[in-house]
Amino acid sequence: MQFGEIPVSHAAGTILAHSVKLGAAPFKKGRVLSAADVEALAAAGIARVFAARLGPDDVPEDEAAAAIAEVAGGAGTVAQAPFTGRANLHAKAPGLGLVDVERVRALNRLDESLTIATVANYAVVETRQMVATVKVIPFAVPREVLARALGIIANEPLVRIEVFRHRRVGLVITRLPQTRSTLIAKSEQTMRERVAALGGDLAHVLVVDHAIAAVRASVAELHREHCHPILVFGASAIVDRGDVIPAGLVAAGGEVLHLGMPVDPGNLMMYGRLDGVPVIGVPSCARSPKVNGFDWVLERVMAGVHVSSSDIMDMGAGGLLAEIPTRPSPREGRPKVQRAPRVAGIVLAAGKSTRMGSNKLLADLNGAPLIRRTVEAAMGSGLERVIVVVGHEASRIAEALEDFAVAIVHNADYAAGMATSLQRGLAALPDNIDAALVFLGDMPLVDPATVRRLIAGFNPDEHRTICVPAYQGQRGNPVLWGREHFAAIAGLAGDRGAKRLMAELADEVVEIDAANEGVILDADTPEGLARLRSASAT
Repeated sequence: MQFGEIPVSHAAGTILAHSVKLGAAPFKKGRVLSAADVEALAAAGIARVFAARLGPDDVPEDEAAAAIAEVAGGAGTVAQAPFTGRANLHAKAPGLGLVDVERVRALNRLDESLTIATVANYAVVETRQMVATVKVIPFAVPREVLARALGIIANEPLVRIEVFRHRRVGLVITRLPQTRSTLIAKSEQTMRERVAALGGDLAHVLVVDHAIAAVRASVAELHREHCHPILVFGASAIVDRGDVIPAGLVAAGGEVLHLGMPVDPGNLMMYGRLDGVPVIGVPSCARSPKVNGFDWVLERVMAGVHVSSSDIMDMGAGGLLAEIPTRPSPREGRPKVQRAPRVAGIVLAAGKSTRMGSNKLLADLNGAPLIRRTVEAAMGSGLERVIVVVGHEASRIAEALEDFAVAIVHNADYAAGMATSLQRGLAALPDNIDAALVFLGDMPLVDPATVRRLIAGFNPDEHRTICVPAYQGQRGNPVLWGREHFAAIAGLAGDRGAKRLMAELADEVVEIDAANEGVILDADTPEGLARLRSASAT
């Protein structure tokens, strides 16, 4: 790869290294400069730019990032489409992130051009949380480096999610004559919250005397009730294998696998089994909701991850928790985590098709109404939900979509212009939606890969809150709008208001290259419909 400052006259085909302000539509970093771009830069008086030119042995950044992300993530993960050399992996469900630390290190040591960052091994992750990100530092990776990285991964992913299982958990609380009822209630409540946070249910709670026989009987009873795991919260700390709780487990036919742990708080924990069911002697510090060593063991057990004596002994590195603010209890609030954005689709299908002469959305396209093909394309793109806004001939449009899992929203003011339909669609979105992709009902050839790239381009932290596809330099649809712009859209009127808003917010706009012309083909006229039919047949 060649990189440096070059004359604009020699810049066609290069990758722009730094954004260039060019009137109302800046050229952003990463743009592949076309001949028309070069002319525009020269006309603006810009003589030189920093740019990169790839060679035959270079793999473009998005291609390289996607290649790693597709194989680095294992069970429970999903890879996002790459953008600007970054491809993220997200968790499909709550669970425990398991990372092959040594192979992650080996990959990162290959070459400075290619990196992967993951969550910590055994980190608790939430649905949609980012668990890894592959980032290409320059604009390309040497082909030989990518091949070696793929060799390190081979058929064994670097990160996977062990999903928390809905377990029926049993709890024994022991008491002494002086034990206060409030302490017993607190022990149960904090444990109930812990279990619920990991997707389980505290199904049975027994309060018994702090005696070996009572512990034996209660552990055996919870085992018969198919509790998994069984937790024993003692009235006093466990200080020896001969103490009440370990002895009670052994008397019930179980075994103590490990006593104590190199984690503070949490040192005085017991870990054992009864016929394969984990039995954990809970340290007294667990009456506080703050994280302690017991949480690390419980998390693994709730995810179905095997725990051995060696695993517990290896927790000492990083096991000093008392003064670490980065590990707060989930019940007290966690640090903000990065998540995949929740993006919904809005299909605008309310217009009168004035230029067509009849309702274009009901015209035949490959044996089905055109609107049906458009909605099919939207639904195949991994969106959270799809809303179809209807108006003119609403019942016929709804009938064409009656077997689709979409929300139909009626716009009584559709004659006032497209802005009213857009506003009606936005108003129907749930509060947890981060962005909306606005599809035009007469554009059925938008492919799912383009939609995924639009979603991957969305990043409010980097001022990419309006993502628009472009085919050979021509902007098209659908356009992704971040929630921060919904209020401004609510004030628009007519058919072209959103385009005006896009011009006013040029610094928030990012163009996403589309691989096919579906983003610019519509059916506004009979000629346009004919082009659609021809393109869909190829």
